[in-house]
Amino acid sequence: MDAPNIPVYLFDTHADAEQAIRSLNDAGFNMKSLSLVGKGCHTEEQAMGFYTSGDRIKAWGGRGAFWGSLWGLLFSPAVFILPGIGLLALAGPIVVALVSALEGAVVVGSISALGAAMMQIGVPKEQAIKYETALKVDKYVLLIHGTAAEAAQARSVLSHAPVVPMMGLA
Repeated sequence: MDAPNIPVYLFDTHADAEQAIRSLNDAGFNMKSLSLVGKGCHTEEQAMGFYTSGDRIKAWGGRGAFWGSLWGLLFSPAVFILPGIGLLALAGPIVVALVSALEGAVVVGSISALGAAMMQIGVPKEQAIKYETALKVDKYVLLIHGTAAEAAQARSVLSHAPVVPMMGLA
């Protein structure tokens, strides 16, 4: 738990999250320093499947085009079905933390393996719970890993992004 707090951005739509990631990419940000977490598909959509090829993933379903376009920018893509959340797509360093939490059956109090993974990479417990809640209602969570300078660069690039305020989350 010695990891520093990391900047986390919450988006209402996949289009907003994608635009933020593309803005960071266009600004020369290190894409290996980003994690994105969001629902793989809504309940009315049917995921037909997915496959990986190296660090690339292909998916079919209502959000397949969105996730497919981002896998070219982000690293370590994965898809999980998590109790209480459902089908969840992830990319970036959060994937390793989640796998570690799942393998170690890490559950901290009322927090799930996903929350434990967020805490493992530097998100405070109270915030991790709020981000889990946001994911359950189809928000997208973008985490910035790296140095203080990289965090400042991301803040500058995303200063006009349509970020969801945390105050409305329980």
